[in-house]
Amino acid sequence: MDIRRDPRIVLTLDAGGSHLVFGAMRSGQEILEPFARPSHGQDLELCLRALIDGFRETWSRLSAAPAAISFAFPGPADYPAGIIGDLANLPAFRGGVALGPMLEDAFGVPVFINNDGDLFAFGEAMDGLLPWVNQALADAGSAKRFRNLLGVTLGTGFGGGLVHDGQLYRGDNGAGVEIWSLRNKLESGATAEEGVSIRAVRRTYAELAGLSMADCPEPKDIHRIALGACDGHPAAAIEAFRRLGEVTGDALAHASNLVDALVVVGGGLSGAASLFLPALVQEMNGVLRCRPGRLCPRMEVTAFNLEDVRERESFLRGQTTLLAVPGGHRQVTYDPLKRIGVGLSRLGTSHAVALGAYAFALAELDRR
Repeated sequence: MDIRRDPRIVLTLDAGGSHLVFGAMRSGQEILEPFARPSHGQDLELCLRALIDGFRETWSRLSAAPAAISFAFPGPADYPAGIIGDLANLPAFRGGVALGPMLEDAFGVPVFINNDGDLFAFGEAMDGLLPWVNQALADAGSAKRFRNLLGVTLGTGFGGGLVHDGQLYRGDNGAGVEIWSLRNKLESGATAEEGVSIRAVRRTYAELAGLSMADCPEPKDIHRIALGACDGHPAAAIEAFRRLGEVTGDALAHASNLVDALVVVGGGLSGAASLFLPALVQEMNGVLRCRPGRLCPRMEVTAFNLEDVRERESFLRGQTTLLAVPGGHRQVTYDPLKRIGVGLSRLGTSHAVALGAYAFALAELDRR
């Protein structure tokens, strides 16, 4: 699928607790200036009316009819059926709301809803980190290519999505890659999200700096403190992001043992990647006891930090050698280094989600 040459138009939406941001894409590009409307998250009737009015206004600004509506919406949800469950940031949604079918009835076009972690991964697989890595491997003369991508977003929560050979993995219950609910390495009774989120960074910094949560700065300021760009407690700031990297790396190691894929990192906290990516990759490449008296790597593959020049060069180079075929004169190429790369979003999180929504709609329409 070449999304950059596809003329079909898809209406998109970025749904937040306070605002709904509407847009439209064609050929993988925004074709309208996005505009926002209040979400009215406490009142279901007003929220649904805002959604219909917003999409209707978007449609009115187009020169041609859209082929579909596709967007991310918070869960829990039955995404394939378009039914939204009990939401935290939009509390009016309770008991199951058939949002997708409602919009299909209102506009007469297919409606596709997914979570933002899934669409982030799909966007990066279509036109982000995955093709970027494969092009870098080709430029380096390597025969190695990747077909799978695990995407994670670090922000208010810890989201995830998986693309396998060009297909978005959703699971039998629409609950695939719920990485947030893995066990937290540093606090065994808590979810990974409690160590991989904005609140986790703030909580750790407040604890180490001797501050109350009310007096604790936001992660963007904690990041600046760690870099020495403003006053504060730099050691506490550095440790807050290091712990985030350790918990994220532990979760990704568990996931990577199951899916064997490149990893792309996005979300609001990814701007501080220089402070947590080294710890993240170090954790993925850690060791575990596999039998009495013996340690073994915790993953079958080796993880490389693609944002580090030397690690990226080692990743691209691999360990390629030529082997003679027994009993003949042929030689074959062999690269024994099983590896994955961990890199940052090449599209930006918001654009990757929108592009993922666009690409998902086109793929589903082509299957019908």
